[in-house]
Amino acid sequence: MDGTLVDTEPYWLDAESDLVHAAGGVWTPEDGLQLVGSGLERSALILQSRGVELGVEEIITTLTDRVRERIGEEAPWRPGARELLLELREAGIPTALVTMSRRSMALEVVGALGFEGFDVVVAGDDVEHAKPHPEPYLSAAAQLGVDIEQCVALEDSEPGVASAVAAGATVVALPLHIPIPPSPAYELRDTMVGLRLADLRAVLA
Repeated sequence: MDGTLVDTEPYWLDAESDLVHAAGGVWTPEDGLQLVGSGLERSALILQSRGVELGVEEIITTLTDRVRERIGEEAPWRPGARELLLELREAGIPTALVTMSRRSMALEVVGALGFEGFDVVVAGDDVEHAKPHPEPYLSAAAQLGVDIEQCVALEDSEPGVASAVAAGATVVALPLHIPIPPSPAYELRDTMVGLRLADLRAVLA
């Protein structure tokens, strides 16, 4: 979701920076980018190491609330994402949103789409193991009732790509804020603009 469907990474970076700076610590954009795609529990522990004197769940709740507030003001859809998703839905393709954000926030983003975008939502608080563990994608495929090997995953971060590859999905990597190196394990693309169902069928084939 974050970085693939919506470009919310700047929102997360601002929220992390505010917490650390309020605690008297140092937090740079480069620090924030190291957390892209990771589970929120890991992010919270790193923020604690930078001086934030809140519990893990308090940090997660604070970050999530601040990002949700920003999304409420403006949902920054990634170019081409909603168009591709709408085409998939009109073609009857089962879809799942797999995100390490909290379910409450994921459902708000899904609700802002303007159409029923997903059959299944798997969020960070729905799984025991966060990305890059394969559990999130395996759970999504199981809930959709489909074979993971017949799934195409769209991801913007290395932890997300690693999770989907480990699960056995065909992966299209769409890096946004952090480069993802080429690999025979996935298809690498610059943008979703112009990406169509026919392209995903070709990648899967």
